[in-house]
Amino acid sequence: MSSNFKNLYTSNNPPIQAKLIRGLNIESIHKIHAVICDKKGRVLMCAGNPEYKSFIRSALKPFQAIPFVSSGTASKINNSSKSIAISCGSHSGSKIHIREAFKILWEYDIDINNLKCPKITTSSLQHNCSGKHAAFLATCKKLNWPIDSYLKTDHPLQIEIIRIISELLEIPLSSIRPERDDCGAPTLYLKLIQMAKLYSLLGSSDNAELEQISRAITSNPIMISDHNKFDTEVIKASHGKVISKGGAEGIQCMCKVNEGIGIALKVEDGSKRAKHAASLHLLKQLDWISELRIQDITDTILKFPESVRMEVKGQLNFQES
Repeated sequence: MSSNFKNLYTSNNPPIQAKLIRGLNIESIHKIHAVICDKKGRVLMCAGNPEYKSFIRSALKPFQAIPFVSSGTASKINNSSKSIAISCGSHSGSKIHIREAFKILWEYDIDINNLKCPKITTSSLQHNCSGKHAAFLATCKKLNWPIDSYLKTDHPLQIEIIRIISELLEIPLSSIRPERDDCGAPTLYLKLIQMAKLYSLLGSSDNAELEQISRAITSNPIMISDHNKFDTEVIKASHGKVISKGGAEGIQCMCKVNEGIGIALKVEDGSKRAKHAASLHLLKQLDWISELRIQDITDTILKFPESVRMEVKGQLNFQES
């Protein structure tokens, strides 16, 4: 039986609950598992099951960008910080996002038709993963790797990404399970504690490439999602002290920059509204962002009709030894 269905949490650290309330009645209840880890992967605090497994989805993007940086591919591009940020982003397909993704392809003389992310209306550049795909292609061009098969799990680029993840997590390659994400790129089936460890490393200064990626994200928050979108607003509200990156199906990862602490959470039913509400609830508990700014984000992101609200209960508790 999957570890997701074992009752691994004790009575003193149950999952967080997010309830959608309409008038005086509870309409929906969402169960959320969350964990904070340090860069050695030690659980500091948790709510629910810290070993809950799920696909990391787009929260993997900052780590998929490592070869783009380490190979020197990004450094050739003018204002490479923006190019690195868009490669990590799940953007809204606005003109500034399209322009930045296209710039990567232009610099390496890559035809737009080589992008294998789905087309949105008329162009693949509008897809929210186009920056990642453009960076993948540029890295392949720089290293003389095949262009047409860049998304296959046995492609040199994807093999290198998985090798990097296994090294960062200090786990065997054989234990990493890649599957196809909706954009066509591989994503990984990981424990929440492993996702939190990755983000604790992103927020530390131990790895030169991750530090460069971290700086690019905090310097260009609009490239990570967009104005009035969750990740961008969290990074802006924290003045670049918190990195936030979500993934589909209720995944949210965050870290405190220069402190080597990462958070990962998963909403069991995949609710986007619940992950945003729970993330703000945890940011408030941890005092990573001021209550005033958290309220601003709440008003911007969690808009409900009159008489409808979301209520979050529960908190992270220190892990008992």
